Amino acid sequence: MWWLLAFMIVPGDAQRGAQLFEGQRCVACHSVAGKGGKSAPDLGQRTARGFTPSVLASLMWNHAPQMWAAMERANIPKPQLSAQQAADLYAYFFAFRYFEVPGDAARGRAAFVSKKCGECHSVDSGGAAPPLTSWKSTTDPIELARDMWNHAPKMREELTKRKIDWPKLSGQELTDLLVYARNVPGAKPASPRFSPASPETGEVLFQAKGCAGCHKGELDLSKGRLRSRTSADLAVAMWNHASKMIQLPPDITEQEMRRIVGYLWSIQYFEEPGNVKHGEKVFASKKCGTCHGGNSPIAPPMANKTKKLDSIGVVTALWHHGPDMLSKMKEKKVAWPRFQNADMADLIAYVNSIN
Repeated sequence: MWWLLAFMIVPGDAQRGAQLFEGQRCVACHSVAGKGGKSAPDLGQRTARGFTPSVLASLMWNHAPQMWAAMERANIPKPQLSAQQAADLYAYFFAFRYFEVPGDAARGRAAFVSKKCGECHSVDSGGAAPPLTSWKSTTDPIELARDMWNHAPKMREELTKRKIDWPKLSGQELTDLLVYARNVPGAKPASPRFSPASPETGEVLFQAKGCAGCHKGELDLSKGRLRSRTSADLAVAMWNHASKMIQLPPDITEQEMRRIVGYLWSIQYFEEPGNVKHGEKVFASKKCGTCHGGNSPIAPPMANKTKKLDSIGVVTALWHHGPDMLSKMKEKKVAWPRFQNADMADLIAYVNSIN
């Protein structure tokens, strides 16, 4: 049932997402970083970016009728994405830092100098720490967060010797630094990757590593303290936090880091909070209740007592239910709903509030 699939929260894998993007023939119209079709937007372009997950869901929703019409003309079958496949596509976009505010290499170089990174890291060789040209985690947000965390003890020791204060970073500064690192002559970054692991084992690990002892309150989604975080925000949070800890725990392995991020993904760490009151107005103005309200026989109710809706669920529901929904709306002469700005996030918040 699509309305049950829509409420599943699962971690995604960017490599599977890339295969899906090509296998479902998204590349027939869309391109990523110049590779693919030209009749639809290049999803790898970073101009004026900084989309949130729900805004991406909104864009897909708004564009869906045109996409389905174009697919029909091109004799391309409409895919029915599972929750896992939708999560994989989101992970693919996370790997390309689709949700980050656009970075700037010139600002990154300025940050590299002002934060005194060059005291230890050279551009291409030498220095007390790996040079920029050897940084391979610049295209893997999870591995980047792990590298920054594991690097902290040696960094602290070296900074103490050199009498340099711990460099604090913002998400924007890190994004700029990564753009700079990826573009220095001789840099050979790996292919973009973002693959969180099992949220269940990640939660156990989050407890075992002692993270929950300090961060339990922050994980309360009702407070919204850990919502709407980009992958750069996650890496920076770990980096800045390391300087405050009296004793750092042992290094985190690659798989451990993927499990922890899988857990954070599953509790909607990367989703943004919405406004319930405005979401109720969106529900009414978009006439969602025409089909989904009360005891309507046209479509199932949007509320679910056991699962929470998120942007991945919206995309899953769109591709399962959308074409039939469009047909029924045409019969009733109801316009296809279009969403702007925070409309989708607010609608999701409202639906979850009545669960």
